[in-house]
Amino acid sequence: MIKLDRTDRRILSEIQKNGSLSNLELAEKIGLSPSPCSRRVKALKDAGIIGQTVTLLRPKPLGLTLTALIHISMDRHTPERFEYFESEVANFPEVQECYLITGQAADYVLKVIVKDMEAYQQFLLEKITRLTGVTGVQSSFVMKKAKDSTELPIDV
Repeated sequence: MIKLDRTDRRILSEIQKNGSLSNLELAEKIGLSPSPCSRRVKALKDAGIIGQTVTLLRPKPLGLTLTALIHISMDRHTPERFEYFESEVANFPEVQECYLITGQAADYVLKVIVKDMEAYQQFLLEKITRLTGVTGVQSSFVMKKAKDSTELPIDV
């Protein structure tokens, strides 16, 4: 674990809120001059703390109105079976997140975003249930997102 000072944590907090800030804007927000700010951001990237920079899209304006959480049960608990499942699911653009879990009857939880129930049924029947090793599927549908964040808790 890398030791972060207060300035590093402020940088991380600000860029999580708005990854499109210019170096000058970021430097002004945290009270540094641009050159040291740029060096610190580069050091955080080099340390692997800052990963890729992305633009988050809002699903609803794109017609993606249904979010499902799918619990998947597998027939065998072998590294090969899990590796196969994970590599296949990684190719499905509808899958936003995939977690191997414990403490439940399911082995995986997927977060899936699709247009509507018809698109969900097509995704389920044509993709998920056709994967070798999938023995059970339980779906839950999101009615409301009470919180939807990508920000990690950074103590500033």
